[in-house]
Amino acid sequence: MTPARIDAAIELSDERRLAYAEYGDPSGVPVFLFHGLPGSRLAWGLLPDDPFPPGLRIVAPDRPGYGRSDPNPQRSLLDWANDVTQLADALAINTFTIVGVSGGGPGALACAWKLPERLSVGVVACPAPIDAPDVFEGMSKTNRFFIKLARRVPRLSTLNVRFLASMIRRSPARYIDAMKYKVHDVDKAILARPEIKELLVKDFAEALRNGSQGMVDDMNANHGRPWGFPLGEIKVQVHCWFCELDLSVPPAIGQYLRDTIPTCEAEFVPDAGHLWILENLNAVLHALALTHQHHK
Repeated sequence: MTPARIDAAIELSDERRLAYAEYGDPSGVPVFLFHGLPGSRLAWGLLPDDPFPPGLRIVAPDRPGYGRSDPNPQRSLLDWANDVTQLADALAINTFTIVGVSGGGPGALACAWKLPERLSVGVVACPAPIDAPDVFEGMSKTNRFFIKLARRVPRLSTLNVRFLASMIRRSPARYIDAMKYKVHDVDKAILARPEIKELLVKDFAEALRNGSQGMVDDMNANHGRPWGFPLGEIKVQVHCWFCELDLSVPPAIGQYLRDTIPTCEAEFVPDAGHLWILENLNAVLHALALTHQHHK
């Protein structure tokens, strides 16, 4: 575990609170780390192994509606990019790297499109937009159901997500035990580590401390409507990691992003699943910090 060096919040221009945690070197290369769905700013400090390479200043915000951040109902991905801009300005950070993990990936790509002069981007297991062609090959039936419901029947999707969030809040440990039946064996082995289960229990509890709005808005923004920007217009370097045994965000999505984003470099990790990042964050951060130094 790596306790947060700073656990604070800023007030945004519309008077919402945006919470964030900082880890690592306060004078290091700045890296903004976007959590998954659900998730919180505290997840990264709960990782059992040393997740942060030396020389990095990690800034980990709670998206609106998660943790200690105020909700912003019906937020778009570009709304989130505006929040990130205000956070960077408040922290006097001009150029930086963003790493978006899973459900945090679309917001990272929105920042890549909106702030090309300020950042480089990496995404791990990033979902595809609603207008992507059929990218469900290799995806679990559960994930297909959630995504298709968000695309086709958004009101029912919202009810479904609220019910799921209530289940997780009631017993994060029981939900994590149920995850074992929906993932590949390589992910089951990671979930079997007591320290990983403890991490996820604490992270999910913090993420949903104030209810389900963060999950609802993530599902709608990521899967229920167009993202609001063309992937083909992204001009900054984007590095993608996709795992070949990921049943949540399968390699077909990585191939789509690689072929659609002109500046995308995609890496397909063999013999790894959706939870690979929990054991390999250090390597991802190291690779992207080098990209940032070239970007400057």
